[in-house]
Amino acid sequence: MTPTHTKPLKIDIPAVDGYPLHAHAWVHAVADGGNLPPVVIINPATSVHSRYYSRFADFLYARGFNVITYDYRGIGGSRPENMRGFQASWLDWGSKDFEGVLRFAALCFKGHDIMVAAHSVGGFLIGMAPSNHLIRRVFTMGSQFAYWRDYARHKRMAMYLRWHIVMPVLTALFGYFPGKRLGWLEDTPSGVVRDWVSPQARFEDIYKSGPQALPEEERKKLVDSFAGVTAPTLALSMSDDEFGTIPAIHRLLGYFTNSPATHLRVEPESVGHASIGHFAFFNARHADTLWRIPLAWLRDGSIVGDIPALLLTPEQNR
Repeated sequence: MTPTHTKPLKIDIPAVDGYPLHAHAWVHAVADGGNLPPVVIINPATSVHSRYYSRFADFLYARGFNVITYDYRGIGGSRPENMRGFQASWLDWGSKDFEGVLRFAALCFKGHDIMVAAHSVGGFLIGMAPSNHLIRRVFTMGSQFAYWRDYARHKRMAMYLRWHIVMPVLTALFGYFPGKRLGWLEDTPSGVVRDWVSPQARFEDIYKSGPQALPEEERKKLVDSFAGVTAPTLALSMSDDEFGTIPAIHRLLGYFTNSPATHLRVEPESVGHASIGHFAFFNARHADTLWRIPLAWLRDGSIVGDIPALLLTPEQNR
């Protein structure tokens, strides 16, 4: 059954520092004494508009979940009128934006279980939020933090040229990355580009020097914050995802030391598609097949058994 579109509530959610985040909420009415449906927060990929996840949100809502989608500061509906010089980083997106949405969910859906479905960098940002201990279950799709040596080997040099040379050069020229006019994602704040193009294998080392530098104690606290996540995680990846390779997925999972993690890796051909890659999972054509994976996980922590996949255990991830 394919999802039908449901009109959500359009809202603004304040980040921790008060920055207004453009958001939508799909909300079920609950009768007195009725069961409280879980609420799923959808964390987007870097520079992907939250509307891209609307069909997936419809799908979850139709199956009993409340759902929140939102744009990080500087992206989509949360961008300022003038992007040139607008300050935002991955740290802002995690510790201020996602944290603000998490607090909003805990306040407005009091007593409801809070889940997170995250795409790409959205899974990384979970670890930066001080309130991440409130999360009950996590599903990630292709989540990693773009360390270039983890890119798929056969595409690594082309990806490095595009994302680590062309993107920062254009960002320096424009004061932000003009992704929309190029058809490369949304327009993106310069600080996010700076974090993305860092050559560091450990994300905390991004903040060792430069304008984003943090004292050693703060960098340690940043790493320690990932241990706040005790929710079990199902990390899904596609075998043709040039960003979400096995080393990239495991590099990120290694930070979540208190989250029991399972990595499920799927071959697109096994579900009748020549390619899925890093972005196509959230296309509604996968509602009857691949979307059953996050549905089962978020609903009761189970893993569907009829989709061929490589199942990597938590011991293999550590």
